[in-house]
Amino acid sequence: MTRVVGLGCQQGCDLHALLVLFDSALAEGGIERDSITALATIDRKQNEPGLLALAKALGLPLQCFSAEQLAVFEHRLSHKSDVVFAHTGCYGIAESAALALAEQLGNAPARLLITRKKTAQATFALACAG
Repeated sequence: MTRVVGLGCQQGCDLHALLVLFDSALAEGGIERDSITALATIDRKQNEPGLLALAKALGLPLQCFSAEQLAVFEHRLSHKSDVVFAHTGCYGIAESAALALAEQLGNAPARLLITRKKTAQATFALACAG
């Protein structure tokens, strides 16, 4: 089974804040860290130091998608943010990115295992396919 974590974050969000969210969301869902296949986000975050550090720390690839690629998942989101849409052109980054990459890697329809979890600095979602 392909399991992908989608992430969104504020500019400058650090590794520690992302790791705390990552680990607490997985623990709450009863999912092992080593069962995660990859990380996903929006392309405007491709050079975000915290996300790059998280991918490196976890030894996972980080795949980025354009707002247009993420927008097609709008009808499957648990939460739609008008603020995120105003800034990016899609209604949710974490859930959309998780679904997009899970479907791409799993070559099958994806579903959200863990819907959007939010802290002051970041968002997390987990999707699976296969």
